Amino acid sequence: MPYNVIITGATGMVGKGVLFECMDHVDIGKILLVNRSSVGITHPKVQEVLIEDFFNLDSIKEEMTGYHACFFCLGITSIGQSEVNYSRITYDLTLKFANHFLEKNARSIFCYVSGTGTDSTEKGRSMWARVKGKTENDLLALEFKKAYMFRPGYIQPLRGIKSKTNWYQALYNVFKPIYFILKHFPSTATNTTNMGLAMIHTLDGNYPKTVLENKEINQLSNAEHKS
Repeated sequence: MPYNVIITGATGMVGKGVLFECMDHVDIGKILLVNRSSVGITHPKVQEVLIEDFFNLDSIKEEMTGYHACFFCLGITSIGQSEVNYSRITYDLTLKFANHFLEKNARSIFCYVSGTGTDSTEKGRSMWARVKGKTENDLLALEFKKAYMFRPGYIQPLRGIKSKTNWYQALYNVFKPIYFILKHFPSTATNTTNMGLAMIHTLDGNYPKTVLENKEINQLSNAEHKS
């Protein structure tokens, strides 16, 4: 059975990596991209809707109907952000989108890109880690068939993907030779291809863990997937 998926954040590095794997994968049928700006990709599987305000999703509620999963790759860096502003995007926007998606797609899968070091207690000193922890906890409490929290650490962009943030991309360029060493230590690093494949491999809802660190992401990306 082909799975229909929604991807947010496909103009970003991780989201684009997930999109590429979904376009290529035999088990993926329809792909709906929900973006603020166009990703600029034409493909038979791909439909794109542009929305100015992610806090006002009423105009695309019907377009969001009929999907098996949402791969939520939208996010911002915490650098230079107040806790209020960071929480508004990281927590408020994510939960609003997740609830709208769930309303139209019962018994669905939700994959959320979090980060290594996320604080599930919501009480630590790190602002971003607390906010991510609260976001994870409240997503897991929703009545999805299964929700999966992806906590990558270092992510190497593959397939020609580049970060939109120049200084991030400069770091990726520096670390590219080192990554070919790091990839032999699956707990240390992952890549955009593995992120996409691991999400695809959650679609049957049978993967037992709900929080995936680098090691689990890499293992799941290589797992045999049965549609």
